[in-house]
Amino acid sequence: MGMKIVKYNKLSESGYLEYINDWEFSEEIIVPMAATREDASFHELLTRWTTDETDEVYKKGFVPSTLYFLVNKKKVLGAIHFRHELNDDLLCKGGHIGYGIRPSERGNGYALKMLLLLLDIVKAKGYNNILITCDEGNIASAKTIESANGILYDKIELEGETTLRYWIHLDS
Repeated sequence: MGMKIVKYNKLSESGYLEYINDWEFSEEIIVPMAATREDASFHELLTRWTTDETDEVYKKGFVPSTLYFLVNKKKVLGAIHFRHELNDDLLCKGGHIGYGIRPSERGNGYALKMLLLLLDIVKAKGYNNILITCDEGNIASAKTIESANGILYDKIELEGETTLRYWIHLDS
């Protein structure tokens, strides 16, 4: 299949625009949110994503993070956002990783492939335990996480929504 994940700075502008247009045309909420363009130019996005990796983001209540994209030879298939640490909010909902496959490419197993590729990267960086969450009604995401050896830790109810919290242990 020739798929790989690449860091945001290895992405072409045309590839990103085709990817994000698919999302915007669908009128769905773009996941992960970090991949949204918010009327920014591609250059502005690259600058924002670079800043997201630094301690500067603490000032806005965020944690350092890195955005990656799943690509094949033809197009960008999905995005996956790795948060380098957890704050209280991410510990409850969000976790270390958020990911999404563009609407026109779902149902092909790409989410699992992308997640497994990222887990290899973060394991090599010394991470042993990764928290991933999903809404209770998101069956596809729950199955993806479980297929990546995610172990359901608990369910948290916040503001009328139930979040499933999974831990993936990379040291086993």
